[in-house]
Amino acid sequence: QVQLVESGGGLVQPGGSLRLSCVDSGRTFTAESMGWFRRAPGKEREFVAAINWSGGSEYYDDSVKGRFTIFRDNAKNTVYLQMNSLKPEDTAVYYCASSFKAEATHIKEYTYWGQGTQVTVSS
Repeated sequence: QVQLVESGGGLVQPGGSLRLSCVDSGRTFTAESMGWFRRAPGKEREFVAAINWSGGSEYYDDSVKGRFTIFRDNAKNTVYLQMNSLKPEDTAVYYCASSFKAEATHIKEYTYWGQGTQVTVSS
């Protein structure tokens, strides 16, 4: 069984930075692709970024490319999302998810989900 717990959300001003963390309590972390998704108020959950099991491949939505970076530490069973140059439109609940597919970027490819952490970008 995989349990995912996110942390690191909060309130930040436009242009600021936050780093989200997600700890995976399962024993198969190194076999999983990991992803970050978000759901803004009144919108559907959407893909943000993903990383393959080794960390050698990363995928980003165009809206965050160049501002967000996903990376993982397999020794700590943890995946991170470094968010820079934050904008008000980045305000959302951010979810960590895991997949046993090699290059998972679609929500339906993910099996396990965390509870989410709120990110609010506002002055």
